Amino acid sequence: MDDIFVARVMSSPVHTVSPDTLVEEAAQKMLDGEIGSVVVVDDGQLVGILTNTDFVKIVAERKPKDRTPVSTYMSDTTVTTTAQVPIAQVAESMIEHSIHHVPVVDDEGAVIGIVTTTDLAAYVSQFQTASV
Repeated sequence: MDDIFVARVMSSPVHTVSPDTLVEEAAQKMLDGEIGSVVVVDDGQLVGILTNTDFVKIVAERKPKDRTPVSTYMSDTTVTTTAQVPIAQVAESMIEHSIHHVPVVDDEGAVIGIVTTTDLAAYVSQFQTASV
C-alpha cells in the first residue's frame, strides 16, 4: 500500500467549524452529517479538531453546552498529512499517536480533506474484495 496515496482515500469536503462555534452547534453538525469529527479552522487555517471522543469529556464535566465554545475542548492538531503521502504512513502515524482522524492540508496549510480510520478500513475492504 506504499503506492496508494491519501488523496485516494480521504473524505472531502471537510466539515469545519470556527473556534468560537458552540459545542452544541458542532454536535448537531456531526449528527446531521453522520460524522465523527469536525475540523476547527480560523481564517482558513487549521487550528484543531473536535471528535466524538471529546464529547465524552464535555458530558463528564457537565459544562453548559449552549455557552461553551469548541476551542475549549478541541484537540490541537499536531498530526496532519498531505494528499500525496502514502496511506501506510498515515496509518502508522494514527497508531503511533492513538488517533482516528488526520486532517489533510495543502502546501499553505488549508484543510482539503480528512483521513479517518473508517476511510482506511473502507479502502482495505474494497482492496480485499477486488483481489479475491
